[in-house]
Amino acid sequence: MKNFVEELTWRKMIHNMTPNSEQELKKGMATAYVGIDPTADSLHIGHLVSIMIMTHFQQCGNKPLIVVGGATGMIGDPSFKNQERKLLTIDEIHHNQECIKKQLMKFMDFDKAKENHAEILNNYDWIKDWSFIDFIRDIGKHITVNYMMAKDSVKKRMESGISFTEFSYQLLQGYDFYHLFKERNCRFQMGGSDQWGNITTGTELIKRILNEDAFAITCPLITKSDGKKFGKTEKGNIWLDKEKTSPYTFYQFWLNLSDDDAKKFIRIFTLMKEDEILALEKEQDQDPSKRIIQKTLAKDITIRVHSEEDYNAALSASEILFGKGTTDSLKHLDEQTFLSVFEGVPQYIVSKTEIENGINIIDLLADKTQILASKSEVRRALKENSLSVNKEKVSDTYQTNAGSLLNDKYILVQKGKKNYFIVVAK
Repeated sequence: MKNFVEELTWRKMIHNMTPNSEQELKKGMATAYVGIDPTADSLHIGHLVSIMIMTHFQQCGNKPLIVVGGATGMIGDPSFKNQERKLLTIDEIHHNQECIKKQLMKFMDFDKAKENHAEILNNYDWIKDWSFIDFIRDIGKHITVNYMMAKDSVKKRMESGISFTEFSYQLLQGYDFYHLFKERNCRFQMGGSDQWGNITTGTELIKRILNEDAFAITCPLITKSDGKKFGKTEKGNIWLDKEKTSPYTFYQFWLNLSDDDAKKFIRIFTLMKEDEILALEKEQDQDPSKRIIQKTLAKDITIRVHSEEDYNAALSASEILFGKGTTDSLKHLDEQTFLSVFEGVPQYIVSKTEIENGINIIDLLADKTQILASKSEVRRALKENSLSVNKEKVSDTYQTNAGSLLNDKYILVQKGKKNYFIVVAK
């Protein structure tokens, strides 16, 4: 059985750890939890760090608990946020919880026949029956305001302001740890380094009420080598839900990492062994143009988050953009992937009826769309054999029809190797 701390250490996934954590883990099967607040109906790749920690934790013979915070999600964690979060309704939170549960099932073993099977819990189940007075009397009295204000997550918000609601968040999270320690013998809480203050509030509460030791392990906050936030693009988060982020876009995110980031992230986001990764690094250093680490990482994580079918589709879509695709492969792209592949390509709207009735290629590109400046320019491009429609070279006799439309809506025009245009039939 792998040693959990050693495993995380070589993967560079430990930021901080309470004293005696490693010795506690050597006593036998341990139980740990991470918390995920259901603030959206999908996880994003930032959540994958904590999920991978719990995956390794389980593979080292321990029991992982995932607390999807139905209660804490109603409040909002102020940690490293410069303003209050939008409060969600009960119905929104319930919907988000169910979506997140389906995604978590892909990463850990939930087989109840195994002693260390993963479980998904909801902290609303043990917090909902507390009255405000009982909670601040029986729990709040054990943690001082001075202690709570000393946390970095609170201090950073003192200038812009923090409501009592968000100020109390660490107390609720601390109670989660206390409850799980008491009811489930859960002695570890794990999470990102930004959660250290909230997690240690739990260890403090357990110490003061039960006079027992609890433990915390946090991982570094993941950033890219250029200093930009990991998992963020100009369009926002990279989500695990394919409706929010297509498998093609997801695959391309990992494929386009710098060499430094790829070497770091393949340790964090795959289950590959150290010798396998070192061999890949050696191969990459010998021929960086192969981008073998990026390709291996992108394949591994796209298959685990989505499926092998989605990976193959993303690979096929990538080849289309770089000139290796065919008309047939183009026709097999769904609309979302098609638009992801050709994101930013100029679009021109033409009547769908006109396209179905038939428009000559010269009229389409010069009169109907002005993709090219004049009919003579279109004829010149045709003579040079540099025009393609849906990845097929065309001549001056080409006429559009219903069969020209991809996804019953689009025509892809290409001039030369790199100039793409999209005709949208409306």
